[in-house]
Amino acid sequence: VQLQASGGGLVQPGGSLRLSCAASGSISAFNNIGWYRQAPGKQRELIATSSIESGTKYADSVKGRFTFSADNAKDAVSLQMNSLKPEDTAVYYCNAQRGRLVYWGKGTLVTVSS
Repeated sequence: VQLQASGGGLVQPGGSLRLSCAASGSISAFNNIGWYRQAPGKQRELIATSSIESGTKYADSVKGRFTFSADNAKDAVSLQMNSLKPEDTAVYYCNAQRGRLVYWGKGTLVTVSS
């Protein structure tokens, strides 16, 4: 399984970006799927994850600003990011898990700066 993330870029504070992650297989086969990010000098952190059992959960730092969505027909997930802040600057990674298998996509860089 391959995950391909896209949609990163440079945006001003207060702006919006939409990240997409396309899977090479059916996303319904995953136990959960979501997004992580890693800011310079910091550990990778979970920001949004979705599963049938638990629904969608968000990190407190993005709650109310970021929205996760899934398109089973396209085997893709998205992350709509609004009201972006400089502290949202990071490399964003798509992540999926199936049993004990964990899949990572290559990251996409989001830079929030004026």
